[in-house]
Amino acid sequence: MAGCRYNDRSVTESILSAHSTYSLAELAERFGLTRHGDPAIRLDGVGTLAGAGPGQLSFLSNSKYTAQLAATRAGVVVLREEDLASCPVAALVARDPYVAYAKIAALFERLPAAPPGIHASAVVAASATVSSSASIGPCCVIGNGAVIGDGAVLGPHCIIGEDCTVGAQSRLVARVTLVTRVTLGKRVLVHPGAVIGSDGFGLAFDRSAPDHGGWIKLPQLGGVRIGDDCEIGANTTIDRGALDDTVLEEDVRLDNQIQIAHNVHVGAHTAMAGCAAVAGSAKIGRYCMIGGNAGVLGHLELADRVTITAKSLVTHSIREAGEYSSGVPLQENRQWRKNAARFKHLDEYARRLSALEKDNNNE
Repeated sequence: MAGCRYNDRSVTESILSAHSTYSLAELAERFGLTRHGDPAIRLDGVGTLAGAGPGQLSFLSNSKYTAQLAATRAGVVVLREEDLASCPVAALVARDPYVAYAKIAALFERLPAAPPGIHASAVVAASATVSSSASIGPCCVIGNGAVIGDGAVLGPHCIIGEDCTVGAQSRLVARVTLVTRVTLGKRVLVHPGAVIGSDGFGLAFDRSAPDHGGWIKLPQLGGVRIGDDCEIGANTTIDRGALDDTVLEEDVRLDNQIQIAHNVHVGAHTAMAGCAAVAGSAKIGRYCMIGGNAGVLGHLELADRVTITAKSLVTHSIREAGEYSSGVPLQENRQWRKNAARFKHLDEYARRLSALEKDNNNE
């Protein structure tokens, strides 16, 4: 087992990463943007159009906030060319202001330093391999055969089970559990409370058992493979496969409290919003977007570049790219009650309409 020990004092003495100011000219050159205004303006943070001050950068990407632009006190605003004439302060012109802002804002993110080494309270199996540049936080447990890569960071109370691998520069924020046979690629970010590699929900009902039958648990013999640059939200769960692995390809982004069942395959660059759920053996294509609280039934396939809107339920495979929705839109309660009552009679209404159409065609 490789690695060195650090103590509580070294953690206490760790400081926030270096924080600098940036000029308008520096940001324009660094991110390939067109600048307007004093190139020497210096910025030390970011803020909203309504709340930013002279030393902060803001952005306008949604037309709903255009009215706030005229009164903004921000030092610099990132916006599109068509909004430039309405901007009272210095500006950076971008084809996609939201993307440009995300890249710039990362310069001002302050993260606690993670000292390399293994905290004295951590428990590391003798057969585990921990890079000397990795940081293993308080009360972590690393099981037999586990591998922790270069520069990886395990926050407090993380559990790395047997035969799990945490790739280089990956970060498990806190209380993350990798159960067994889980492989994380490089630069994977996992937020607190996530559980990866737990048992899939595999059951067979044995009708021959006494007292009207009972459930038999199917062993979950696969693992989980997560590609480079993925992000797993807080309290999200990803089950290991029954036979083959559950797979997330590179740059998949999962929000909080998402359920990915066993043997699901999620294509690269797909994103899912909070509380979405994907049932076992479903295959999600590349560049898909799954809205909050949406569900995908098991054994279905979604083509590349499919968007499922919030609270929709996917009940059949989708073979063509596009945006899909299901469910009843929000209505005033009295109207909804009337429609709900009529819904029970839809089949009757359809039969009567078909009969009327048939009679009309015979006349």
